[in-house]
Amino acid sequence: MSIRERRRGVHRPAGVLEIEVSADPAAALDLTLQDRDWTGLPQGARAFRFEAPSGSLAALAWGEPGHPRVVLVPGATGSKEDFVLLAPLLAAAGYLVESYDLAGQYESAGAGPGAGESFDYRLFAADLVAVLEAGAGPAHVLGYSFAGIVAEIALSARPELFASLALLGAPPLAGQTFRGVRWIGPLSWLLPAPTIASLMVWGLVTNRNHAPPGRLRLVRVRFEYTLRRSVDEIMRLMKDAPDLRPDLARSPVPLLVAVGERDLWPVGLHRVFAARIGAGLCVYRTGHSPCETTPHQLARDPLALYARA
Repeated sequence: MSIRERRRGVHRPAGVLEIEVSADPAAALDLTLQDRDWTGLPQGARAFRFEAPSGSLAALAWGEPGHPRVVLVPGATGSKEDFVLLAPLLAAAGYLVESYDLAGQYESAGAGPGAGESFDYRLFAADLVAVLEAGAGPAHVLGYSFAGIVAEIALSARPELFASLALLGAPPLAGQTFRGVRWIGPLSWLLPAPTIASLMVWGLVTNRNHAPPGRLRLVRVRFEYTLRRSVDEIMRLMKDAPDLRPDLARSPVPLLVAVGERDLWPVGLHRVFAARIGAGLCVYRTGHSPCETTPHQLARDPLALYARA
């Protein structure tokens, strides 16, 4: 395997590497991927429930207990099934891989805040901390999209629980994160969170992402379970994300920013974010979901991160 720095004629601080991931065996394997049934129990996976502070969370595990641990956290409107192509590759490399549905989402729809309380950053971060505390030692964590913010909060509060942190398509902006999104940016200041949620749900169920039939079925089935309130309140949270860049930059934990070149946020914003926190940057020729479309390439880069950790 060979990697090379992608040169775009821009300044990049020392230590920040952007990796070209084309014309290699992993990319060739990603081109052979076929659609599948995304709704059933994946081959080689074990389903279980985890009793978190917010309630009972649905989870999947791959690999052998006792192996170094990887925790993959899906984003808003997503689920543990988003990693059914990535997780077996990490497990085959010698890791115990776990993923769970966020509170209020899909098969964790029964978990959530108490009466009169909201889905907030404290709730999601407390659940992640509890999942990490259940292991024997620090875990490698991947936070996907909104869950990237949650993972950053947990790392800032409990760094001893992390062996590394990978941020997959996570918002590269603090504060009102939607201001940088390609399709909604300038309007996001005016749109309330429930309207942004409605636009997101509409785009997914009408297949604006051009998902294949098997994948689209999971996308639609999930919305039969996911609490709409949880989606609305996550959109509200994403309009007020904490600025944890100084904490991340000081963290001794190895960091990686992984993103598709057609992500919701332009690659340029991810590049600036990675440079600010001292993370490596990997860019794939896909959209917001490299875990679904380029899993072999994505697996390779966190595995390199784990080796350094």
